[in-house]
Amino acid sequence: MQLIEILGYAASAASGGAFLPQAIRALRTRQTHDLSLTAVALGAVGTALWSAYGVAIGSGPVTISNLIVMPFAMATLYMKLRLG
Repeated sequence: MQLIEILGYAASAASGGAFLPQAIRALRTRQTHDLSLTAVALGAVGTALWSAYGVAIGSGPVTISNLIVMPFAMATLYMKLRLG
């Protein structure tokens, strides 16, 4: 594995990891009133688009990190829409 690819995986883990604590908290507490719908929606759409982009360009770091984060983002969005 080349250094640039390792850098890509590290950057993707950090970016995706930044979203996960909030998503896990929302899933655990079932409370989303303090979350911005716009931010949650943009995060969910963004992970889907980044995943598609990663597949299109054949980038493992982009694809894998966003596919890992996407279910959490989508679940958080679903909960925000359902629970307010």
